[in-house]
Amino acid sequence: MKKHSFFLIGLLLALIAMPTYAQDTTQGQAMTNKTYSKTPEDLKKLSSEQFHVTQENGTEPPFKNAYWDNHKEGIYVDVVSGEPLFSSTDKFDSGTGWPSFTKPISKEFISEHKDVTFGMTRVEVRSQNADSHLGHVFDDGPRDKGGMRYCINSASLRFIPKADLEKEGYGAYLPLFK
Repeated sequence: MKKHSFFLIGLLLALIAMPTYAQDTTQGQAMTNKTYSKTPEDLKKLSSEQFHVTQENGTEPPFKNAYWDNHKEGIYVDVVSGEPLFSSTDKFDSGTGWPSFTKPISKEFISEHKDVTFGMTRVEVRSQNADSHLGHVFDDGPRDKGGMRYCINSASLRFIPKADLEKEGYGAYLPLFK
């Protein structure tokens, strides 16, 4: 019985010592106390391009999309569910014509799947809860930032400027910009 008590005390101490959001941006849903899902009403609000990209695994044209050249501070959320996906602090110019990020805000909100369409093998990126097609991830990103390039369709995203994070319910992500 004593071994179990020591184990539980150790586990409790480890949990208490876990980093807070200000130090670790991978705590995801617990940070906002929101739940994210996809409803028929959400799908009705999408433009035809947003629907094609997110629900039919489409791809928008490079350099002719909303966020490939966006340099404002803020976060990018799933256009369907609002799941927080990427931060402008991790965005970089990949030269591809699509928004590119070195990492997601939290792995909790994305899923990765093998994609063998178009005669090539890639890793598809989808939002976890709404299952929206976002784009693909490649290992040719900036080496000093982990080497990953999340190449994402603007049509799958909604940008929330830093100044609007609090009023839009994403105030927990403000520490990303300090």
